[in-house]
Amino acid sequence: MQLCREISAIENALKNWKSLMASPNPKTGISLAFVCLFILGATPIVSNSRPGGFDALAFAFFLSLWQLLFSLPLVSFEFVSKDKGIFAAGLSSRLRRRTIVIILATGMIFGLSTYVYVLAVEKAGAANAAIAIQAYPLFAILWESLFLKRRKSPLELMFTATLILSLYFLATGGTWRIDGLSYWFLLALGIPFLWSVAHVIIKEVLDRTPITPAQVTFFRVLISSVFLGGLLLIVSGPEALLADLVKPQFQIFAMAMGLVYYTELIFWFYAMRHIDVSMASSITTPWPALTMILAVFFLGDALATHQVIAFCAVAASIYGLLIAGAKKQRRTA
Repeated sequence: MQLCREISAIENALKNWKSLMASPNPKTGISLAFVCLFILGATPIVSNSRPGGFDALAFAFFLSLWQLLFSLPLVSFEFVSKDKGIFAAGLSSRLRRRTIVIILATGMIFGLSTYVYVLAVEKAGAANAAIAIQAYPLFAILWESLFLKRRKSPLELMFTATLILSLYFLATGGTWRIDGLSYWFLLALGIPFLWSVAHVIIKEVLDRTPITPAQVTFFRVLISSVFLGGLLLIVSGPEALLADLVKPQFQIFAMAMGLVYYTELIFWFYAMRHIDVSMASSITTPWPALTMILAVFFLGDALATHQVIAFCAVAASIYGLLIAGAKKQRRTA
């Protein structure tokens, strides 16, 4: 009886969530974006809080596996409800094959980006990696220019140049000297690079199929888990994988990381149903500042002056790009 009541409570909670997300509501979208802000700020701290000696690749695999487990309730509820999304879509054979290829490709890219994320946060530091991830607009601009032939306004180019200089300043530790360039910081730049590639590819699936945010996230973490698991078996062997599987302390942090990562993904995708990406991005832009503060208190990191300067310049550049982009849209509307 107790089990039945718990299952019923979970079903009711999922129904309430679906009802809340059904119709666009700016207040809901803004609230979800603020939740993403705090989760994004805390995620590098959770990653770097894991006990020393635990391999980054193993941690990336197990956090992805926990993400997969956390994704099952929502995607299962959608499967048995009326909102089956892509599971009920009558796709042509050609579109079905193309969708499968895109899901597999983006899943592997996201899996690789998860490993790079864990390694870069560990090696470059939580604060530096957090600021490096803010380079995402640079790569988005690059793909738009190359594949969509979208020209940038002089104002957008000015803010883009400021963003590049700010990241270079941070990468050299505030010295501007090339010999002080941090290669781990360059690795951290691989995170937004991989994300931008995957987002460009997956946009077609989002635009051309009725796939839901929960299903996007489920397939993403499913393929990521398989990809990282296979890579871990090749690099470390099954003995190391099984040894990490039965380490409670390791799994606690992997579970915590998987939970916050999955929650942020779901909240972000659903926020996009209520507000524009530009508004959500403007709300979440300051998250590296939260990471820097939390790193001081929880990781004992020292906050350097050049990090604060770089973050302020990066944040100002991103806000400038958002404003310049909005102005250009109004002129072309």
